[in-house]
Amino acid sequence: MFGKYRWYVLFMLFTAAFINYVDRAALSIAAPFIAKEFQLNAADMGMIFSSFFIGYAIFNFIGGYFADLYGPKKTFGVAMTAWSIFSGLTIGTFNFTSLFVARVLFGMGEGPISSGTNKMINNWFPAKERARAVGISIAGMPLGAAVTGPIVGFIAISYGWRTSFLILAIIGVIWGIVWMKTVADYPRECSKVSADELSEIESDQIKASVVPDKVPLSFFLKQPTILATALAFFACNYITYFFLTWFPSYLVMAHNVSLKDMSIVTMIPWLVGFFGMAGGGFISDYIYQRVGDLMFSRKIVIVTCLIASSVSVGFCGMTTTATSAVILMSAGVFFMYATISSYWAIIQDTVRSENVGAVGGFVHFLSNIAGIVGPSLTGFLVYTTGSFTSAFLLTAALGISGALAVAFLAKPIQHQQDNNLPL
Repeated sequence: MFGKYRWYVLFMLFTAAFINYVDRAALSIAAPFIAKEFQLNAADMGMIFSSFFIGYAIFNFIGGYFADLYGPKKTFGVAMTAWSIFSGLTIGTFNFTSLFVARVLFGMGEGPISSGTNKMINNWFPAKERARAVGISIAGMPLGAAVTGPIVGFIAISYGWRTSFLILAIIGVIWGIVWMKTVADYPRECSKVSADELSEIESDQIKASVVPDKVPLSFFLKQPTILATALAFFACNYITYFFLTWFPSYLVMAHNVSLKDMSIVTMIPWLVGFFGMAGGGFISDYIYQRVGDLMFSRKIVIVTCLIASSVSVGFCGMTTTATSAVILMSAGVFFMYATISSYWAIIQDTVRSENVGAVGGFVHFLSNIAGIVGPSLTGFLVYTTGSFTSAFLLTAALGISGALAVAFLAKPIQHQQDNNLPL
């Protein structure tokens, strides 16, 4: 199976996700150094963390639309190069404003990654493998975040925090060059794909939606299934970005963990999350193969795992030891990441292939508003209350709300001819 060329494409997507989260998580590890140098308080750092998501959320949708229009290969290659350059710009920042602008630009560059990945998988993989392919590809994210702590922490302590951002920028540019030279938008366009593999892929490219071609993109964007998926994804991302941006500082501020120990301890939840991310897709595909119901196989993973994640995160906010906090947050991250491939799978299962990029980008845009709101709101709550407890409980409540939305609202999309939708 892994000798097929589509698995090389998946490997490239995996490494892109790995680089993406190393780049993204680098700031949270360097945050104590930056806050001290720029004299920033918790509320200031909350806004800095959120600034990334202003550009990121907007370009989630734009990137997905471009992936439909120009193809995921070109969109992804340009995005990786752009975000790597913008990440490198961080070394030139010198105060709150310059850092804020650099992070917005960095977020714009990273915006197309997930919708581009989803579009690429939709083009390259048969339906029976899509959820696991999504899970494997984005499993690079928690793995990248896991290694960020010790690597960036070591570089920051030894050579200064700016050096780490320069090295990461160079790595990203190299990846972009390899990507553009070795992949294609469709397996039919790639000379390295055998006739047998092409037949295997195209024979199982299930038509995802019963909606006719004449229905406009807007039809999908206002479907309860899509909006419920976006709400659950929002809750999932709120947990992700709460952990990504504030958990390292939480260990330092609330549990007196040293900067050196923090950079190592934060590896644990990310490593656990790696297995959750990869495993969630396999579980969803396995359930589908057993019951033959695509929507049920996606929903059962989202609902059960998102609730389990929320409960773990809620209890994490009430623990009194660093060890308990790491264990509970690890459980929360594991279950949260187990749901992610199913959000993208729902889009692939219910939306026409011509609109997968744009609809995926729209859902990702809505979900990543969590990145704009969450870090700043957490910083405000910590600054005003003097503790992290309320921030943890709010995060848990959002997760349960998202799970309930999918449980009751997510259904296969049907087109009614009397909708009188514009053409």
